Amino acid sequence: MSAILGISAYYHDSAAALVIDGEIVAAAQEERFTRKKHDHRFPSHAVDYCLGQAGIGVEDLDYVGFYDKPLLKFERLLETYMSFAPVGFQSFLKAMPLWLKQKLYTPREIDKGLGGRFDKRYVFTEHHESHAASAFFPSPFEEAAVLTMDGVGEWATTSFGVGKGNHLELTHEIRFPHSLGLLYSAFTYFTGFRVNSGEYKLMGLAPYGEPKYVDRILENLIDIREDGSYRMDMSFFNYCQGLTMTSKKFDKLFDGPPRQPETPVTDREMDIAASIQVVTEEVMLRVARHIHDVTGQKNLCLAGGVALNCVGNGRILREGPFENLWIQPAAGDAGGALGTALFIWHQLLGNERKVSTEDSQRGSLLGPRYGEPEIRGYLDKTGAVYSFYSDEDELTEYVAELLGTENVVGWFQGQMEFGPRALGSRSILGDARSRDMQSVMNLKIKFRESFRPFAPSILEERAPNYFGLKPGELSPYMLLVAPVADDKRIPVNGQAAHLKGIEKLKVPRSEVPAVTHVDYSARVQTVDEGRHHRYRRLLEKFEDKTGCPVLINTSFNVRGEPIVCTPADAYRCFMATNMDVLVLENFVLLKRNQPASGVPDVDEYLSQFALD
Repeated sequence: MSAILGISAYYHDSAAALVIDGEIVAAAQEERFTRKKHDHRFPSHAVDYCLGQAGIGVEDLDYVGFYDKPLLKFERLLETYMSFAPVGFQSFLKAMPLWLKQKLYTPREIDKGLGGRFDKRYVFTEHHESHAASAFFPSPFEEAAVLTMDGVGEWATTSFGVGKGNHLELTHEIRFPHSLGLLYSAFTYFTGFRVNSGEYKLMGLAPYGEPKYVDRILENLIDIREDGSYRMDMSFFNYCQGLTMTSKKFDKLFDGPPRQPETPVTDREMDIAASIQVVTEEVMLRVARHIHDVTGQKNLCLAGGVALNCVGNGRILREGPFENLWIQPAAGDAGGALGTALFIWHQLLGNERKVSTEDSQRGSLLGPRYGEPEIRGYLDKTGAVYSFYSDEDELTEYVAELLGTENVVGWFQGQMEFGPRALGSRSILGDARSRDMQSVMNLKIKFRESFRPFAPSILEERAPNYFGLKPGELSPYMLLVAPVADDKRIPVNGQAAHLKGIEKLKVPRSEVPAVTHVDYSARVQTVDEGRHHRYRRLLEKFEDKTGCPVLINTSFNVRGEPIVCTPADAYRCFMATNMDVLVLENFVLLKRNQPASGVPDVDEYLSQFALD
């Protein structure tokens, strides 16, 4: 047996992943255990979980891999500060203590985190190598082009190359400070959302606006070549040397200072979001076409934070030259932990890679699961009132009936997801046919902005009937946006056609209005038998009762909170929100039956989590 532990830590979204003899055994993000969103500390809880899942100790590990090279990253920081000196001294002073105390001594910090029990070899892969390995090695392709795009690793911000069998080679890159990821983050900051976590809000806001700033962006901020390479005018940005993402020059270009967080979103922010989304998609498409020309490959694998831009991914699939697309479900930094472990096994050790028609990511259901005794013990101790269903058919039949009468259900089943998407294990579910469900779930359950769209889960074989996916085109990881099928749409006529901004939400646009965005798009999850057994049963029962194979699926958390991990996390979230039903494996809890003493103060509950 050969056991390899991969770790990402100290920058954003720490995680651990365990690979044994080439098989992905476990992976989890530290935030799920500590309840601190995007926790960047050493992933001690995630490491303990991974090792416990395999029944081994630290001393049984053969290799420990880290997802980037700290010394190279430090070189980039120093060179950047030197280039701008003396400007940027405050940023330098803020960054250096942590580097000098911790990040420059990453082997020592990992050793400490592992309790000094690992006495073999540490391996440090480059950041984009880790991303690329996470994209290619679990994919269902014998060979493929590989594209990684993010903010920045050591120096690279965009990389591409080819994977064949057990070998991966990145051959081209764009380097810092020119970065599509940082460009998108700059607009995230400017529109008042948090960098490194609010980018998906910007993407969700885009359809409410008009792309009236596209020319302004292309004429001033970024020069995009035909091959998708680009250069940015850094005088508009401040991230190299300052404590903000954008400069005063940027403010002037976009008609005023950045929006302050928690203030109303105006037409300007919506139009800016629409514009930068158009530019981002154009870069992604041009890069994809160029990679196809250079490599001649028919398959493409994606990773890096930009690969979470599922609107851009959908356009690559529909309009790009590749026949097949596979995106790492944990495309951000957390996935680097898995990538470095797989890189060591296949690339450095030269072990064979077995490819199957389905990817080897196991549905990305790689986290902890909880059994009947643990759940029952917790519920009894808490004084919760529940029913227990030993028969899966009875359970899914009852829950489908509750969903069909517009109850909102917290659904906690099996192993927790690895990556930012809830895929039917730690999900909040609702009836996609409801005209009111989007606003109800956003404002009364998620406690977040009303404009945020929800994703549909749909039976895999029904997806082409409802969305712009061809038969056999799968989206099990909710990383593709597709248009709603024409025959499912409701035309918007008369006065409704002239509504602007958030007002567009008032008008239903399809037979499944709760999951149809204002531009007739949806971020689709296809649900199949192999990955989602009980969740699929539930969807089948729901279709039997309602004739509709679609449910709302959103992550089981509130704004600012990591996705729930344990039954206790789920119960507390259930009780603090307006969820109607909680299903913990075979246990069903109705809110109306719960003791009043168990209801936490909502404001107190939300205050535990930093606003996101």
